[in-house]
Amino acid sequence: MTFAMTSDVDDAHPPDSDTELTSAIDAHHYVRDNCLDDGPVGQVGLEVEAHCFDLTDPMRRPRWDEINATISGLPGLPGGSAVTVEPGGAVELSGPPMDGPVEAIIAMQADRAALRAVFAQAGLGLVLLGADPLRPAKRVNPGARYQAMETFFEASQTGAAGAAMMTSTASIQVNLDAGPQGGWADRVRLAHALGPTMIAIAANSPLLGGKFAGWRSARQHVWSQLDSARCGPVLGASGDDPASDWARYALKAPVMLVSTASKKHVTPVTTWVPFADWADGRAMLGDRRPTRADLDYHLTTLFPPVRPRRWLEIRYLDSVPETVWPAVAFTLVTLLDDPAAADVAAEATESVATAWDRAAQMGLGDRRLADAAVRCVRAAAERAPAELEESMQQLVRSVELRRCPADDFSDRVVKRGIATAVTELALGES
Repeated sequence: MTFAMTSDVDDAHPPDSDTELTSAIDAHHYVRDNCLDDGPVGQVGLEVEAHCFDLTDPMRRPRWDEINATISGLPGLPGGSAVTVEPGGAVELSGPPMDGPVEAIIAMQADRAALRAVFAQAGLGLVLLGADPLRPAKRVNPGARYQAMETFFEASQTGAAGAAMMTSTASIQVNLDAGPQGGWADRVRLAHALGPTMIAIAANSPLLGGKFAGWRSARQHVWSQLDSARCGPVLGASGDDPASDWARYALKAPVMLVSTASKKHVTPVTTWVPFADWADGRAMLGDRRPTRADLDYHLTTLFPPVRPRRWLEIRYLDSVPETVWPAVAFTLVTLLDDPAAADVAAEATESVATAWDRAAQMGLGDRRLADAAVRCVRAAAERAPAELEESMQQLVRSVELRRCPADDFSDRVVKRGIATAVTELALGES
């Protein structure tokens, strides 16, 4: 199998995507049967988002045409990443699937270096933080999808959180094989159980919109303010059948957008219509019943922390500094793909497996999360190759001191001020 290298809206549809769904049961079967691919583990895909800042005026949000003109001057990236622009102007690199974490990390490091060099020549810097610490939320991407999303969030009384999510947050996403079908339940459970501990390790967004947020991961807090039917964890009561859990989740979630076949026109849905109601004919959107293409598109508007997309897309990490993101990515992959490390992780995270909010607010200041984090990063460090030794050692030291990247950035802000701290990061100063 291969992972997607581009945004959600570019997912390929099967040849029968125009087939009309006959019922919610039909839709359930379609999602359940297509959400995870049976096969070995081993491939790794990385996606890294960075906020774009003007090097001379960090309060200014670079324009859409300005960012895209800079991207158009990029040479072919050595690691093969695709480049996209998020609604608020954050720039995302989406790497191709590689055989193992080390190859994926090295390729992404090369692409990050090439991207940063071209942006620096244009007077722009790319900052790895989980949330924009300085500027108010503002959309610069004119895409119809994002305009419609704004309307949806405003109608659902989550306009501020929706705007912050779209335009002021950034993450590192890790894509992993679903693995053999017989192990899906344990693998998906562990991917969720690791969430709070990895959030605490990678928390890197203590400020949002010019002030301290009171959370180590303001990014995670923003996501928690959105509708849990769209952004909450997927797992059912037992977690024994993650494919069916995902199908139930998807059908209960309200429809956000209805797209035309060409995706040039997108209409927001401003009333609460679970997809199941549309599929069963209890509600008609666009004066019609949904097709499989509509269901595929609906799935791209669901944002749980672990999302099945034939593979597992792990979405809960803040964007973290250049020096430690390789270690963070390696740690997460190792704890899921290495059987012995996975056993350590399952035991270490058992008592904090649902502590999502505590992790986002306290980071490693919570003793139980810190204890779990130490065990997890040490297990990963024991398996780290020489290429990642420096990054892993830095991560282990920080975790043992119960410090996450948010603590380091907070110290920098207190000492230098927000604007200066952002500019230093945009210039690549450690």
